[in-house]
Amino acid sequence: MDYVGPLYRALNPVWAREPLSGRGAALYGGRFNPRGVEALYCSLAVLTAVHEANQVGDLQPTVLVAYDADIADVFDSRDADALAAQGFDAATLGDPAWRDRMGSGGEAPTQGLARRLIAAGYRGLLVPSYARGATPQDCNLVLWQWGSKPPCRLSLIDDEGRLQRN
Repeated sequence: MDYVGPLYRALNPVWAREPLSGRGAALYGGRFNPRGVEALYCSLAVLTAVHEANQVGDLQPTVLVAYDADIADVFDSRDADALAAQGFDAATLGDPAWRDRMGSGGEAPTQGLARRLIAAGYRGLLVPSYARGATPQDCNLVLWQWGSKPPCRLSLIDDEGRLQRN
């Protein structure tokens, strides 16, 4: 599938000056990116982004950003048949113990799925939100490829240059 529309991220202020960087995800690995693979974890709704950024404990300082996206070749994990063809089901995709499955230097099953999808030419993954407080309608788009031009255009919305100020 293709995704065209707005996306949102609630960033740790440490990364606020680099809203198009996936280095943080690459450093630590995420549910849908192995260590060393950059990724942007975006949400289709503002509140979903806030839930995603504050999954543990109390609300922490957060910088909310918006993007205009035109991304081709997105894998839609909400399609049970497509997911099954990849050897996954919804329960495995949403496994809350994915970090434990990494082990020491290993790879969680969801990270292996990401690696296979990337190798197959997918630029991103549409997936339900597993954050505390998320509803069944809340979705995220995890991007592995993005840039300034189609087929993976992602443009930060910052008309006033607020993130560039000292």
